[in-house]
Amino acid sequence: MTTNLPHRTERDEALRERAQRVIPKGMYGHQSVARLPEGYPQFFSHGEGSHVWDVDGNEYIDYMCAYGPIVLGHRHPAVERAAAAQQARGDTFTGPTERIVELAEQLVAITPHADWAWFAKNGTDATTYAVTVARVHTGRRVLMRAAGAYHGASPLWMPGPAGPEDGAYQLSYRYNDLESVRAAAAEANGDLAAIIVSPFRHDAGHVQELPTLEFVHGVRDICDATGAVLILDDVRAGFRLDLGGSWAPFGVKPDLAAYSKAIANGYALAGVTGGAQLHDAAGSVFATGSFWFSGVAMAAATATIATMEETDGIGQMERVGTLLREGLAGQARAHGLRVTQSGPVQMPFLSFDSDDLEARDIPRALRFTSEAVKRGVYFHPTHNWFLSAAHTAEDVERTLVMTDAAFAAVRDTFGADA
Repeated sequence: MTTNLPHRTERDEALRERAQRVIPKGMYGHQSVARLPEGYPQFFSHGEGSHVWDVDGNEYIDYMCAYGPIVLGHRHPAVERAAAAQQARGDTFTGPTERIVELAEQLVAITPHADWAWFAKNGTDATTYAVTVARVHTGRRVLMRAAGAYHGASPLWMPGPAGPEDGAYQLSYRYNDLESVRAAAAEANGDLAAIIVSPFRHDAGHVQELPTLEFVHGVRDICDATGAVLILDDVRAGFRLDLGGSWAPFGVKPDLAAYSKAIANGYALAGVTGGAQLHDAAGSVFATGSFWFSGVAMAAATATIATMEETDGIGQMERVGTLLREGLAGQARAHGLRVTQSGPVQMPFLSFDSDDLEARDIPRALRFTSEAVKRGVYFHPTHNWFLSAAHTAEDVERTLVMTDAAFAAVRDTFGADA
């Protein structure tokens, strides 16, 4: 792996110019690099294991994993074999392939709360369907969600000019603050259909916040007391913290859980799992899509989950993530910089204490990540990072060579912290 500066950018720049002519703003959504610092490529060519290459041939140790979908590593052989075998038979038909039954059986078998499974393509599909099922099941309207939490890109979650306002039937609470949950539940006045919650607070641009045991069990108790449905939005964290669901280690079972991202190691798939008490409501909701039943992604998902079980993929991410966290902490201290590392080590985030995350005034983070990416380490300045089971101790060792230089650049530009 080379770490020479500067990176080549000619092909990326040419593609950006072409995209400006035919794509709104040249690119859109979370994969637009318009808000990222200098040095970030917009277009990629290929990936292998824990590394990716942009269209100019620059190589990166990938700590974003496509914003989460790559959990075993790019082009994992077992997943690619399963996908190719199904593709040879065909992908999309007038009805689903048998892969849908196999995958549903697999998810029910590994998930303590699950008696059934449902599939779509995107995380937004999954969270929106889960809310609809909860409303049908309870006959109520109000949805509670944590203030600032992201649960998808649709009018339900991001009301505004693109669609009708749904805010009249939504109430907010503060993550890890049970009193605020109780107050919002009381405000619903008997019309509370569901509380949706992330496994940990992973709002972009904020320090990541792990849940307290009191909060996890308290939210479950409030749902039980009010008859509301507990929805765990496991779209981002699913299959990185626990294969049985991210709150399984707490001994808490949600009524519904939404998945996507890592479920099929990069193939487009989303799912919802639920308990028997919601079976009839789920069956009564009409939700469908022409490509929701395609067999290739489902074959990839069954191989992904089986491989994660067989190889202790979560344990590998924990071990490597711990090495990375310890190494970054030592380097920051050596350079006289105060940083905060938050979130689980499989989904880490580093912020500089002298930056102002809330105000989005983050010059140190921007300089650090820009210097890292130009040296071949792909971090994000405001979004949590992701590890895959393909990351190794050698990757971390190489990463720390580059991050030492990046920390030095921050210190030289802004000075050491007092």
